[in-house]
Amino acid sequence: MADSEAWYKKSHWQIIIGMLLGLVYGLIAAAAGWSKFTNDWVAPFGVIFINSLQLIAIPLVVASLVLGVASLSDLKKLSRIGSKTMGIYIGTTAIAVVIGLVIVNVLQPGLQVPEAARTQLQEQFAGDVSAKEEIAADVQTRGPLQILIDIVPSNFFSAASSNRNMLQIVFVSLMVGIGLIQLEKAQAKPMIDVLESLNHVVIRLVDLIMLFAPIGVFSLIARTITDLAGDDFSQILQLLTALGFYCISVVLGLTLHVCITYFGLLKLVTKMPIKTFLQGIAPVQLVAFSTSSSGATLPLTMERCEEKLGVSEEVSSFVIPLGATINMDGTALYQAVAAVFIAQSMGMDVGLTGQLTIVLTAVLASIGTAAVPGAGIIMLVIILQSIGVPSSGIALILGVDRILDMLRTVTNVTGDASVAVSIASMEGQLNPPNLSEVTDHIRTHGEENLVEHSSPEAETNKETESSGD
Repeated sequence: MADSEAWYKKSHWQIIIGMLLGLVYGLIAAAAGWSKFTNDWVAPFGVIFINSLQLIAIPLVVASLVLGVASLSDLKKLSRIGSKTMGIYIGTTAIAVVIGLVIVNVLQPGLQVPEAARTQLQEQFAGDVSAKEEIAADVQTRGPLQILIDIVPSNFFSAASSNRNMLQIVFVSLMVGIGLIQLEKAQAKPMIDVLESLNHVVIRLVDLIMLFAPIGVFSLIARTITDLAGDDFSQILQLLTALGFYCISVVLGLTLHVCITYFGLLKLVTKMPIKTFLQGIAPVQLVAFSTSSSGATLPLTMERCEEKLGVSEEVSSFVIPLGATINMDGTALYQAVAAVFIAQSMGMDVGLTGQLTIVLTAVLASIGTAAVPGAGIIMLVIILQSIGVPSSGIALILGVDRILDMLRTVTNVTGDASVAVSIASMEGQLNPPNLSEVTDHIRTHGEENLVEHSSPEAETNKETESSGD
């Protein structure tokens, strides 16, 4: 079926255009000394865009997750889906860390940093290092079971007041959903009706917010460039030159992880073509790149997985919010590369024991890493201290951390989507992806014109979609 919508009207192309224009403007602004103007008059639109997405994240998770759990016929099904999800998430994180360690040991990027550049970076970011070390010290004082305590909030409204408490929101939503399963249908129906209405409202809000996405992405990219460069354009080139091999190592590791782990998982347990998967989540990846926050991207991830990839609401409402909280594969891989890179640049050898420690610490740390920009750097300090490498070494990588944070967030949300598709396929709740073409045509032309624009196969798919709703 021919696509009647012009390419420039599609959301992912509009976001790409906004991203490219933001890059061009950012470079011009850095060269012309417009850093203050950009921060005052351009950057706020990016903040508004992120805040808009974060605004609806908690209502979406509560409504969709409670409804998803309540729709399950029994707790055995919830336990089955939950165990599969946790197993895959932890497994892919371990693979990510191993890939990162292999890359950094083969390329040895730490040996490529000149002594002069190393000294300059350490002096430039000394203040930032001290702040990160203080936060990491607070984290390390926590007991081994503190993460279990943190999952259970003492006050729901207090937990809902911050997107950093998403794991607590997931827990409360699960408990409410389980409670609804235990009730008679007549007793549960009023609350379910309210949550269904809330869910529909939030999904429509996602569509409205995404109309603003090209402007938000433009602003975020422009701010990132000017923040890195200040009013000295040459600073970007100096950073990238000094840390080029490190950046290449991280990017290569993230690319291999996506291609080997995520695409391999899709090929193993689903029949979905990789091209279809990538087309479905392209806007998610672009928004994740510009915001550096898988938490802010959560509403869009859920919408695209359901509407474009055919993941059932029951699966997406459980797997994706959980993934946005604990699935930090890109962050874990980056931490492994960064830890060994810093050790190499300081002339220290991280032996087999140290690298095994990195694997264990990075996997456990990824579960507790907040889905917000820059949170991974705090956990990196803890990893460095666990293998005896001075945490002051993070000064070497802070200059390019924002760029790599954007890329590893793309990896994280790609993992959330691929696991959701895989779990849906395992549970027999993955609808054929070509249903989205029929849905798009109905929205554009109406149901009465569907027959003349579709094949008999599409008609069959339409009936399947209707019965599935």
